[in-house]
Amino acid sequence: MMPSSSPSGAEGRDTTEALARVAAALACDDESGWRRELDAARRAATDTQVEEVLLQSHLFVGFPVVLNALIVWRQLAGEHEHAERADPPVDLDLDERARAGRRLCERVYGGAYGRLRENVRALSPTLDRWMIEDGYGKTLSRPALDAVTRELCIVAQLTAGGHPRQLRSHLFGALNVGASPEEVGRAVEIGSAALDRGRRADGVDPDVARDMWRDIRRGLDT
Repeated sequence: MMPSSSPSGAEGRDTTEALARVAAALACDDESGWRRELDAARRAATDTQVEEVLLQSHLFVGFPVVLNALIVWRQLAGEHEHAERADPPVDLDLDERARAGRRLCERVYGGAYGRLRENVRALSPTLDRWMIEDGYGKTLSRPALDAVTRELCIVAQLTAGGHPRQLRSHLFGALNVGASPEEVGRAVEIGSAALDRGRRADGVDPDVARDMWRDIRRGLDT
């Protein structure tokens, strides 16, 4: 589930679920929830792993949320200079970003990759390029977290944020990069629980993601 340098088995599952809970909390406007999940993640994951989840989250919840969450994280972590150790620079030129981004995006979307690129390009060629170079290349291809862990965190975050269209793609994406159905189902439950706590007042139904995953899972079993 985690990169080869990370714990495996039950300990690895605990790490991934702690990171997914951080991702889900960021999708809800509840700073106390961020603090609770970040504090719990410190006991289950490394600083680098937590910060990678925070960094990638700007793609799904925006810079303001991530900047505010990083303030909370720095308060919990206790020392400011640890950031350089936990967040080492990864320098890729634009061509390398594009190549890495295409490789990862193809893994995530599988046979739907070409259709995805066509659809996004039809909406905005600029956004299509940014999706590959900055999203999948510069951000999601960083080596500190593997693709399975990143996708499970994305599933939890999109569930908690109430984004069913994008969630459906990443439910399949998590499976495509190697997550088990059980892992994906757990990420959906983590996101749904966060949504149930933090967003029900916005009229977003936390059962939408559960129903979507249930339908997909039935298809896998037939």
